[in-house]
Formats: sequence, C-alpha cells, structure tokens
Amino acid sequence: MARANLTEAAVIAAAAELADRDGFDTLTLSALARGLGVQTASLYSHVRDRAALIEGVHRLALGELADRIALAIGGRSGRDALTAFADTHRDYARQFPGRWTALQRPASAATVRSEPAGRLAALTLAMLRGYPLPETELVHATRLLAATVNGFLALQANGSITHRQPATEDSWQWALDALDTVFRSRDTEGKP
Repeated sequence: MARANLTEAAVIAAAAELADRDGFDTLTLSALARGLGVQTASLYSHVRDRAALIEGVHRLALGELADRIALAIGGRSGRDALTAFADTHRDYARQFPGRWTALQRPASAATVRSEPAGRLAALTLAMLRGYPLPETELVHATRLLAATVNGFLALQANGSITHRQPATEDSWQWALDALDTVFRSRDTEGKP
C-alpha cells in the first residue's frame, strides 16, 4: 500500500487485516501506524481515535458479511436458506477472526443506522420470511437466530464445546435443525 495514498477506507482495511492476523485486542492506532510505516499522528486525518477505527472495522465486516450472505441465500428458502445464512456466518468467523470479533461488540448508533447494517438486517428478514412466521414475530426469530449462531461460534472459538463427541459439526447441524423446526412450527397467529 502506498503510504502517501492513505485514505479512510485503506486505513480501515489495514486495521481489519491487523485484527485478523494479530487478534482484535492488538488493534491500536500505534500498532496500525507501525504496520503501515507511518507516524501515529498521520492516521488522525483518517480516523479520530481507536473507537472510530473499531467502528470502521465493524461497518466493513457488516458490509462484507452482507455481500456474502446475499450470494449464499439467493434463490434459496427455508432450511436451505437458513443453512446458507448460518454457514456463511461460520465461514466468515473462521476466515476473519478479528473482523468477527468486531461484529460481536456493541454497535454505535451510527453503525446501527449504517447502510451495511441495513443490508444485513434486510437479508436476515428476507431469509426468515421463507418461513411461516408472522411479521410480529420476526424480531423474536432474528434474536433467536443471532443468539444461536453467535453463541455457538463463540463457544467453538474458545474451545468450550470441542472436548467430547459427537463432533461440533454434528451439533452445528443439530442446532440448525432445531431452528428450522421452530421457525416452521409457527402458525400465522404466532402460536406453536
């Protein structure tokens, strides 16, 4: 990367790479500046502080994940779309562990209102609308889906669920089967 051509997008992308390579907690302006071969002060014209840097990585990850999910769930519905949606999250978490960690942090109000967050929310709702869920239950379904996927991936990443048989892949499929069953079992009035 040409140091004289730093932009906010280039700084955020480099920060995401640093977080993936060295761990999210190593993401500081001084570490990023060292990696870019610039003085820390030169980054302040692109990001105001570490919080802004983290927010930028969060938004970058939201956009990347939304792009991948759009490709994965296109033309699919029900269990096929659910599996593609969840597997895309899992693959992203494995490929980009620092960015995934950024997604697990509380989002700022600006990030919640951002275009990437809106796209990801719309894709989630589109996938869930492939089930007989009433509109009034989509928020509950979204929360259950997020808790299941994010919780499973967090436990897998820290090794909490890898110590015994059956394999975690079997448990992953079992969790997706359970979600599919719950989502399919809702009638139009929202009752099981």
